[in-house]
Amino acid sequence: MSNINQPRIFVAGHNGMVGSAIMRELIKQGFTKIITRTHDLLDLTDQKTVRDFFELEKPDQVYMAAAKVGGIYANKTYPAEFIYDNLLVQANLINEAYRVGVKKILFLGSSCIYPKLAKQPMREDALLTGALESTNEPYAIAKIVGIKLCESYNRQYGVDYRSIMPTNLYGIGDNYHLENSHVIPGLIRRFHEAKINNLSEVLVWGTGKPRREFLFVDDMAKASIYVMNLDKAIYEQYTKPMLSHINVGFGSDISIKLLATSIAKTVNFGGQIKFDESMPDGTDQKLLDSSCINNLGWRAEIDLEEGLAIAYQDFLNNFVNIRK
Repeated sequence: MSNINQPRIFVAGHNGMVGSAIMRELIKQGFTKIITRTHDLLDLTDQKTVRDFFELEKPDQVYMAAAKVGGIYANKTYPAEFIYDNLLVQANLINEAYRVGVKKILFLGSSCIYPKLAKQPMREDALLTGALESTNEPYAIAKIVGIKLCESYNRQYGVDYRSIMPTNLYGIGDNYHLENSHVIPGLIRRFHEAKINNLSEVLVWGTGKPRREFLFVDDMAKASIYVMNLDKAIYEQYTKPMLSHINVGFGSDISIKLLATSIAKTVNFGGQIKFDESMPDGTDQKLLDSSCINNLGWRAEIDLEEGLAIAYQDFLNNFVNIRK
């Protein structure tokens, strides 16, 4: 790819799992004008700091992969932080990018934006048709606001700010914290520690009956770059001004019970798996209808078996000495 006409790209949240995957894929595809800042250098919740950054760098594209994220426990424990921090980050990035003339933004949301009782698989037009799942409502509301910020700036200012809604992500660079992690990294760590400590069983939260869809993060990164660089006329052909987000999923789901069995096999844990039915399950099913992005020409490539093997190796390489 010629360096002369390349866009200057800011990846917000480049050290996170999603942001780092986008970085890897951008570099792989030959993009070289990539701008990053660590949290120590750029606090995205501070408007003046964000404004100064955009006035200095003036990027052409922004990937909004920065967010405060966590699993059921974290969402339940820190609801104020989840809504406040995410609202500030999104408002600051979108508004200050617009002020310096950024024409293209890709906002990354979450499948939790959809109603708790949404028809499965969940289509984009299920947004705002019912009550949200209570365990992650603050985070979901913040993400909905992010979509509507993009749409509102498009409608009023004629910019090209797009949104994609990924399903549950996992993979390289995941968070393996015992309390704040999502289900796959949490179970990888739990089964690994049970194996090395010769435990006879692992306790998994909930009944194991809910079904979830999982997408390897490198597939998500490819989808992000694909949607960002779609011709505007094609993007607008598949979306509406006030319904512009696009789902990004794997295409099928799996029960938590079967997921736990698959992770135990990947980790080579030979003990029993038991379920703590006193803990919350969350929604019964969360499966995205990804027909829109499939029709646009993108499909997931990495299946769960391959993805879990890569994720576990990444855990062994980089996180196995975690102690908290």
